Amino acid sequence: KWKSLYQIQRERKRIMRETCSKYKSNNRRIITPYHVSRIFVEDKYRVLYCEVPKAGCSNWKRVLMVLNGLASSTKDIQHNTVHYGNYLKRLDGFDHKGIYHRLNTYTKMLFIREPFEKLVSAFRDKFEHPNNYYHPVFGKAIISRYRVNATKEALRTGSGVKFKEFIQYLLDVHRPVGMDIHWDHVNRLCSPCLIDYDFVGKFESMEEDANFFLHLIGAPQNLTFPKFKDRHSNEERTTTKITQQYFAELSPSQRQRSYDFYYMDYLMFNYSKP
Repeated sequence: KWKSLYQIQRERKRIMRETCSKYKSNNRRIITPYHVSRIFVEDKYRVLYCEVPKAGCSNWKRVLMVLNGLASSTKDIQHNTVHYGNYLKRLDGFDHKGIYHRLNTYTKMLFIREPFEKLVSAFRDKFEHPNNYYHPVFGKAIISRYRVNATKEALRTGSGVKFKEFIQYLLDVHRPVGMDIHWDHVNRLCSPCLIDYDFVGKFESMEEDANFFLHLIGAPQNLTFPKFKDRHSNEERTTTKITQQYFAELSPSQRQRSYDFYYMDYLMFNYSKP
């Protein structure tokens, strides 16, 4: 079993590196704190984890906290503790020497997810539930720019953004509000052409990949990757089928442009075109 998992890792890294050398000319670029700002550090087991939202990141942070001795079990850690507790250090918080030392000696990993599914998962989480950041900041701007005859109420609250409007915003080169980590490219978040990741896990094979990774770093045997859904736990996870339902609302041209938008992620992580 381990043998086939090693094989899968070799193959994922090969595709990632080949895509980088084909499309990117930045192999000589200097790594700056900006490039490592999404990377979390666990010094005890020497792990660097690049956070990709909507690809199991809350549960990965829980695992890192347990490895670090900050909690005895992943079940004990609340969502807000994970995201707002600042218990985990980020790599950009170290000086130049500290950053390079860790990049050269720690196990670097990231977990990714099929780009359209990740996008729909982010949309459902941020726009279909009350949210006192995404509605006023993104929602208002999206509704006022892309909705004809928007009601005063919609413009005031920013609630009720439709998926089609969200995609219009995403594909607009003059986006009224900037990018957000929940729908940015993995390519931009984790700089895989600049940082040579040792382990590439996929959300689709999370349990197997995660437990293989924990085995590789010599984590305690009783630590397994938590299966629970972190937010809106009574709601079905975003699946391929749910994703198709959302994308059915778009025109063929919007679907194609959305694919083009995430083209590098599709290529680099070997996801087939939907």
